[in-house]
Amino acid sequence: MIPRGFPPRRPRIRENVNEAIRAREVRAVFPDGSVEILPTPAAVRKAQDMGLDLILIAPTAEPPVAKAMDYGQWQYENKKKQHEAKKKQHVIQVNAIRFLQEGNRVKAVVQFRGREIAHVDLGKKLLLRFAADLAQVGTVEGQPRLEGRNAHVLLSPVKSAAPPKEKPQAKPQVPEPHA
Repeated sequence: MIPRGFPPRRPRIRENVNEAIRAREVRAVFPDGSVEILPTPAAVRKAQDMGLDLILIAPTAEPPVAKAMDYGQWQYENKKKQHEAKKKQHVIQVNAIRFLQEGNRVKAVVQFRGREIAHVDLGKKLLLRFAADLAQVGTVEGQPRLEGRNAHVLLSPVKSAAPPKEKPQAKPQVPEPHA
């Protein structure tokens, strides 16, 4: 019995592979280096005769470019490329706690890109959580503000309850007698 409220499960269809390629004809690239423009069913048949899958590589080209190769190997290589690209991203980590403890103010900024601007509330929640995490070393100067595509909040260091520094005692000035 299928539970109500849930759509029936469909088998996962691999997009742009073999029979799922919707183009009428493709520029097929084979492992031996040959390139032919063939009707899609003929190109799929030829790839399967070689024991390979036909994978659409450039769907926007005219005609679309498809390559005969093992689908599992293609997925593995794509995953590896994405992992390498992710490795090259620069993550800059700045310790706001250290800045606040040194007596400096901190400005935290959330930048919205593209359609992210539709979720300004999430950015403001993030800034409030940041401020709450730093509540022991910094106090918030006002609520998070939105300026263009950026939301920001200012934090200033907490005034510690340390004893005030003693000022050097100045000698009391005695008025000189006027002659």
